Amino acid sequence: MLMEPTIEKLREMKLYAMADTCVEQQQAPDVTQMSFDERFGLLVDSEYLSRENRRLSRHLREAKLRITDACVENIDYPAGRKLDKQLVRQLGSCRWIQEHQNVVLTGKTGTGKTYIACALAQQACRKGYHVLYRRLPRLLEEILLARAEGSYVRFLARLARTDLVVLDDWGLVPLQNRDRQDLLEIFEDRYGMHSLVITSQLPPDAWHEYLGDPTLADAILDRVLHNAHRIVLEGPSRRREDSPR
Repeated sequence: MLMEPTIEKLREMKLYAMADTCVEQQQAPDVTQMSFDERFGLLVDSEYLSRENRRLSRHLREAKLRITDACVENIDYPAGRKLDKQLVRQLGSCRWIQEHQNVVLTGKTGTGKTYIACALAQQACRKGYHVLYRRLPRLLEEILLARAEGSYVRFLARLARTDLVVLDDWGLVPLQNRDRQDLLEIFEDRYGMHSLVITSQLPPDAWHEYLGDPTLADAILDRVLHNAHRIVLEGPSRRREDSPR
């Protein structure tokens, strides 16, 4: 039986990986020893894997992670870091995203907060979630630009639809009253609907003072902290070591 018309139809249906595997099977000397079910299973597996890889690549590209190669498997646990391995494994399941919970990572500069945040975000991409990473100063700049361009509502709607938003460097820059209002809008849209990862050098006890306005601070912290997994990283700066994990 000539397979060329079948392979061409597979390509027309955009089943490229299946078509390529079919060609490979035709060229394999031992293909006749395989049953139909085995050959068909390999065709389906190749197409499925190809689509999953494309989906992951697309999600990672959209996420714009600061550390693109961060992953939960490469997080290490030296004693001085006091990082709960069991908790990280639990977070690696991404059930906390399914349950619309948050993660708050705090510690001194260089203790690996961003790496762990990006590793959790990468794991979320692998599980099929849509992710967006932003440093808080950059996010505030983007919001300001969106206001100027008249796309503020559309920008907030995009954030509200994202399964996981990573806010890095919380507390690094002073906030204006407009910034506080914008953050409250973002957190209100996400509360009970989607998840956050926040990294900060400031402990949560200092966030109220950082936010400034007592009323807005109470509203923001209530939406972020009450259902958050808190991780406090200790030890010296890891930027002096070979690995940033």
